[in-house]
Amino acid sequence: MSEATTEPVRYGVDGGVATITLDRPDTMNALTVAMKEALRDAVERAAAEAAVRAVVLTGSGRAFSAGQDLREHAGNLAAGRGLDGTLRKHYNPIVEAITGMPKPVVAAVNGTAVGAGMSLALACDLVVASEKASFATAFSKIGLGPDSGLSWTLQRLAGRAKAAELLMLAEPLRAPDALALGLVNRVVPAEEVLSAATEIARTLASGPTVAYAAIKTALAHAAAHDLPSALDREAELQDALAETADHNNATEAFLKKQNPTYEGR
Repeated sequence: MSEATTEPVRYGVDGGVATITLDRPDTMNALTVAMKEALRDAVERAAAEAAVRAVVLTGSGRAFSAGQDLREHAGNLAAGRGLDGTLRKHYNPIVEAITGMPKPVVAAVNGTAVGAGMSLALACDLVVASEKASFATAFSKIGLGPDSGLSWTLQRLAGRAKAAELLMLAEPLRAPDALALGLVNRVVPAEEVLSAATEIARTLASGPTVAYAAIKTALAHAAAHDLPSALDREAELQDALAETADHNNATEAFLKKQNPTYEGR
């Protein structure tokens, strides 16, 4: 396994899976400018590296991420800088890199995911949560609205009424309740969360990655368009996929009753 440390984010690649770890455990992985820049770089690196076919995003210690580092934020407020442009410079590019990369991203939510931490988890394609994990939107508790895409993802996963409740009341949500709402895909014992997420990522990495990219594109398009437009986009994507080696090899393997080998092209 190759691994690089870009403080305060760790990045490693093993068997086609890049693991990105938020690594400020003493602060519950609260997000400073340095951490957001490192995370943005790591996500963009994973998206660009040909050897990476799937990604796992997780945190170290007892939290996935407590969201924005409020000490740093308070300093910006005292200096008259407000949010200091961090949404457009940091959070938005990170979320767009996660959702836009043509590779599946699996969140391993090892503990608390609050505010932007919750937003980052829900931006991933699949979410595996520790049974000890909890989620909270938190923004309204400090007089802010949602950011990092949570207004978009949360209501599509849980419905508008539940999204409004979670955002306005900002009450903590335990992992089993998040599972019941459809916010996460699986809840596992705490000691298994990273291995379970990595196993899913390895399964995806060995699969038809060009098809996964098309699935992400189709879902994003359909979320913002009507049915006729979604049908047209599906047809365009299927036409392109029909020309890939993966589709042709898999079809031939099916007819021969063999297991297909996917090349990602």
